[in-house]
Amino acid sequence: MRMTQLFSRTQRDAPADAQVVSHQLLVRAGYIRQLAAGIFSALPLGFRALAKIEQIVREEMDAIGGQELKMPVVNPAEVWQETGRWYQIGAEMARFKDRKDSEMVLAMTHEEVVTDLARQIVESYRQLPLLIYHLQTKWRDDPRPRAGLIRVREFTMKDSYSLDADEAGLDAQYRAHYQAYFNIFHRCGLDVIAVGSDTGMMGGSLAHEFMALTPIGEDTLLLCDGCGYAANRQIARFQKPAAPAEAPLPTERVATPGVTTIEDLTAFLDIPAAKTAKAVFVIAEISDPTPHAQFVFAVVRGDMDVNETKLANALHATELRPATEAEIRAIGAEPGYGSPIGVRDALIVVDDAVAASPNLVAGANAPDAHLRNVNCGRDYQPDIVADIAAAGEGDACPQCGHPLRAERGVEVGNIFKLGTRYTEAMGATYLDHEGKPHPIVMGSYGIGIGRALACVAEAHNDEYGLVWPITVAPYQIHLLTLGPPGSDATAIADRLYAEMTAAGVEVLYDDRNQSPGVKFNDADLIGLPLRVTVAKRGLKQGAVELKRRDSAEREFVPLDDILPTLRARIAEMEAEIAATVVEIPLEA
Repeated sequence: MRMTQLFSRTQRDAPADAQVVSHQLLVRAGYIRQLAAGIFSALPLGFRALAKIEQIVREEMDAIGGQELKMPVVNPAEVWQETGRWYQIGAEMARFKDRKDSEMVLAMTHEEVVTDLARQIVESYRQLPLLIYHLQTKWRDDPRPRAGLIRVREFTMKDSYSLDADEAGLDAQYRAHYQAYFNIFHRCGLDVIAVGSDTGMMGGSLAHEFMALTPIGEDTLLLCDGCGYAANRQIARFQKPAAPAEAPLPTERVATPGVTTIEDLTAFLDIPAAKTAKAVFVIAEISDPTPHAQFVFAVVRGDMDVNETKLANALHATELRPATEAEIRAIGAEPGYGSPIGVRDALIVVDDAVAASPNLVAGANAPDAHLRNVNCGRDYQPDIVADIAAAGEGDACPQCGHPLRAERGVEVGNIFKLGTRYTEAMGATYLDHEGKPHPIVMGSYGIGIGRALACVAEAHNDEYGLVWPITVAPYQIHLLTLGPPGSDATAIADRLYAEMTAAGVEVLYDDRNQSPGVKFNDADLIGLPLRVTVAKRGLKQGAVELKRRDSAEREFVPLDDILPTLRARIAEMEAEIAATVVEIPLEA
């Protein structure tokens, strides 16, 4: 491709709203342009880079038995209503009516469509296992799109779906995806870790997220350097410090004027935070058995915080929001002085550490007063006892006790064991060897293509611009001519461009009538792996300059040797990437 014909242009300055490096560089280098919040066009350079990632994905999916198809982005509401997700998913799912007034959905994911296809196509166990996938545009109306391609509303996703006769088959397909995902990301030059994650709206029994570690990530990961435990903070477990054994003591009311926080309370009473009970008031949207709002009084020990994902999972809630002061007082509690003792019309959810900690200090449900020696089970009865506490850096690993380390990460892929959650709801069954029907066992697996590209850009750049891995770069070679039109340098560059193209080398040719400084700056900004410069200085020796983008070293290569040298350098860079593709054990 000649840059005089390229539908793109570079920019010296990044957009004012571009806060992360990948967003800044992808715009400045002419890879993407924003149309609206969370909605981007991929220009030819960006499109080619995305296509490189898609091809890697296809190769790895095909290698584990995947069959590519294409499913519609517009779905009738009925299939989403069959599984219940029509009622569980909020405003992020786009709903509309067609001209016949039928309810329709812009699909965020395709479990329902796959299940509908399976109940039409799969009849016998002899047809299983199966693995299907597609690459398709998705829409999720994220209320807070940010960071360029990291968090968008319209995006391309690879989603694949496994169909099996039993859990053993699902286990095998899940493990195959786990390895395939590491292969994909390593081939893209992206270092990732897999962490246990929440199943969320997908449901199922097990999920892993593939995380690119970066300070710009919105997810907090808890990692153990002692045993390898890794989990998203949403579900991370930890060993909670045990409370000393004590006999329950009589409750005692104590005046605490103006003391509304745990910090104030511990200072006022001169006690550790672990001797207090922290009240959290939320309104939960619960869909089972019928959609309704439920006031929830959650209690954790004062040395811990509530984990909203764990709390929502304990409640089987689709959404949580903070309760208002009026709502808190309506159940008989007092903001800042809340206690589960004596409240009404509230679901009481207690962390397991609270249930095992005697004689805590809790609010008295009256201004400026607390109660000493509050005991769960004696003074109030919880409706649910569960792990609802948030893990944090320094907490003890649940497996080995080593202090956990916190890192930030961006989710670039996820895998889910769905089991029969969808097939039972929609009646997708197969007949076993005895002719008995059983629900098909499913798995679901996703990769965000644009987000993966952004994470590669986030990881591979320097002060001058992008530094693409050879496997993702839109072109392998950036060819520059420093001579004016009609010069010997330009004539030789034209010839080299034709020869490289004929030889199957991917080359972007800067044939613009621009100064050397502009061309070098743009080459660094665009970030192609290899740069070939045709200039008067080198031609005096019958050579051209060759430079790797990720190195300061330059070499002069004789004109007759440039094509075989380029092939060798490309092979070297591909081998460097290939060496990172290794077997990764599945972490539970």
